[in-house]
Amino acid sequence: MVAEDTKDVKVGTLIAVMVAEGEDWKTVEMPLQEEIIPSSGAQPVTVTRTPASVAAGHGNFGPSVRLLLEKYGLTVDQVPAGGPHGKLLKGDVLQTIKDKNLQPQPIPAVPPPEAPKPASAAAAHGMPTAAPPPPSVPVPPPVLGTSEDGYQDSEITNMRRTIAKRLVQSKSGIAHSYATVECVVDKLVALRKQYKAEGINVSVNDLVIKAVAVALTRCPEMNCVWKGDQLMISNQIDISIAVATPAGLITPIIHGADALGVEDISTRARDLAGRARENKLKLDEFQGGTFTISNLGMFGISEFSAIINPPQCGILALGGSRLSLSDSGAPVMCMSATLSYDRAGVDDDTAATFLNIVKHLLEDPTTVMLGAYTSKVNHPMAALL
Repeated sequence: MVAEDTKDVKVGTLIAVMVAEGEDWKTVEMPLQEEIIPSSGAQPVTVTRTPASVAAGHGNFGPSVRLLLEKYGLTVDQVPAGGPHGKLLKGDVLQTIKDKNLQPQPIPAVPPPEAPKPASAAAAHGMPTAAPPPPSVPVPPPVLGTSEDGYQDSEITNMRRTIAKRLVQSKSGIAHSYATVECVVDKLVALRKQYKAEGINVSVNDLVIKAVAVALTRCPEMNCVWKGDQLMISNQIDISIAVATPAGLITPIIHGADALGVEDISTRARDLAGRARENKLKLDEFQGGTFTISNLGMFGISEFSAIINPPQCGILALGGSRLSLSDSGAPVMCMSATLSYDRAGVDDDTAATFLNIVKHLLEDPTTVMLGAYTSKVNHPMAALL
């Protein structure tokens, strides 16, 4: 309608027409353009509109137009339609309301209930009586957090707000990189069963915590945290374990995990997780840490990646053990371990080295990993002591 790069195009000028695919734009009825009459300011601007017929305009409008029509007692035929193809626009209704100086229609009043007739002896003799109280209409209590649309509001606790803020800061401010290994954990599962048979109640996750602690001693570059703009490699191995609570995810810390035996790790992990769910942790029991482990295997998750817990530089996400086939076709138990690491503080080769150490320790547990408690167990690995 208007050539490209045309300058000084007046406001309201028709510059293009959109049609459906396969429709010839030349056959489309063009809406009349607004006619602006120049004046010194005393004369009003007049707008020419195409009235919508009953057939073309009936139902050809949105819900906001319908509400305005009902509110001001208008019909479709009373409002000139200015949209393409006779479509009635909200601006058309507002202009009509302004031109006719219309006011919203009053809401019909609900007639008050009829007062009961006096039946007392005083009323029978024409003596004045007190007016009867108006009938009480029971009002149902409001239902908080519900909607007719089928959803329910969920209260956001301060802990959830803090968690959300930290996760956003981590994901947007840390250069996350990921690496995954598949671990054959037949020996680890068998060792855990042997521990249980000997009366030592440990979980696979307890064994993983010990393996990660040992791996961090062998690859100390992975045991690093940020302190402001400075990257610090910590001599203390404090492993945070992710625990789900009703208020949200929290990460209590097993301090000095590398110096603990598996049974000590198991005892501390159960104690910390229990008090975390009861919101009874002390501040130093969940703030700090040098590395985090998150295990969703008990929920049937086979593999996932986790968000780094700043100022730490790494978190290991563990899936559940599952039956698979080895290269020889023999059935084996496998478990996925995915490392999320801060690429600004940890090189790819460091991450790969650490992850392969973890894989080796999980697939072939040794005295270094299992601690002094291995000697209590009649297990083939105990022969290595």
